[in-house]
Amino acid sequence: MSFFRQEFTARSAAVRVRFGAGLRRAVAEELDGLGASRALILTTPQQAGLADEIAGYCGARAVGRFTGAAMHTPVAISEEATALARKLEADVVIAVGGGSTIGLGKAIALRTDLPQIVVPTTYAGSEATAILGQTEDGAKTTLTDPAVQPEVILYDAELVATLPVDMTVTSALNAMAHAAEGLYARDRSPISSLMAVEGLRAFRDALPGVLQAPGDLAARGETLYGAWLCGTVLGQVGMALHHKLCHTLGGSFDLPHAQTHAIMLPHAIAFNARAVPELLAPLGALFDGADPGTGLWDFAGRMGAPLALRDLGLAEADLDRAADLAVANPYWNPRPVTREAIRALLQNAWDGAPPAG
Repeated sequence: MSFFRQEFTARSAAVRVRFGAGLRRAVAEELDGLGASRALILTTPQQAGLADEIAGYCGARAVGRFTGAAMHTPVAISEEATALARKLEADVVIAVGGGSTIGLGKAIALRTDLPQIVVPTTYAGSEATAILGQTEDGAKTTLTDPAVQPEVILYDAELVATLPVDMTVTSALNAMAHAAEGLYARDRSPISSLMAVEGLRAFRDALPGVLQAPGDLAARGETLYGAWLCGTVLGQVGMALHHKLCHTLGGSFDLPHAQTHAIMLPHAIAFNARAVPELLAPLGALFDGADPGTGLWDFAGRMGAPLALRDLGLAEADLDRAADLAVANPYWNPRPVTREAIRALLQNAWDGAPPAG
């Protein structure tokens, strides 16, 4: 099928993107390219060892480490890390990790305009966008600003080769959500749609291989390729109901980011497929011609993904509040959003039932 539209606008950021197993060892080349000499390295507490490794490759140009990145990018932590960057007179930040660390790097860049080198260790894809989500006082907000777009992305398959299988699957589905919603975005372009379908295909084909042989660098490399494509779609077009639901559940109920995306994706896609079946037909075709939501749900189940919100610790009593929050200040969506429909969708997702549409 053709993705041509009579009128469209395509956007593309000036980002240097490199792929290759072991590529993290070339980080000093990227410092040279940016003319940087004082790097602040960011990780989560769990990945502090990577901060030490990257510092070794940077030599004397590594002037500090901040290993306190946290899920949903709390503003208080961002302010603390920014203060350290200023104290050290850093002229670049190197974010090594998943969405939590990448978000922290973006938050620092927003406050300082420092350039960013990102070395992803998951498939979240936020490194490919100019979008920053931040949490403060129990609420998550997002903004789009060119200042938070990373300048350099290094995709190193070795860094995801040891990612546990459960995290691999949920992180992959998180990335796939960007492409799936991109297919019906109101500001989509032929280029974003092509990238969305190719990103989804890459995950469909490579993820089963990763599950069979987690250390397979070829399969891991293709999943990183999928992450980059899906993340680039996220950076080019607006998201809709799925992301609103996940931001609500993550920001207000502190549910884990990737697992929440994995659970909610089939339900949100099934809901919207009723309104725009032709736009989601390529997604269904990727999964043996199934209904798009059902196809994603079956795929998630085969990959061993979590399927029920209750398994993430959300109480059934919280579903009413979640529905209220989800319909307040709603994102644009191809199908009208009602409180009753969203409450039913959340119930299905909480139960772990198949998507109802």
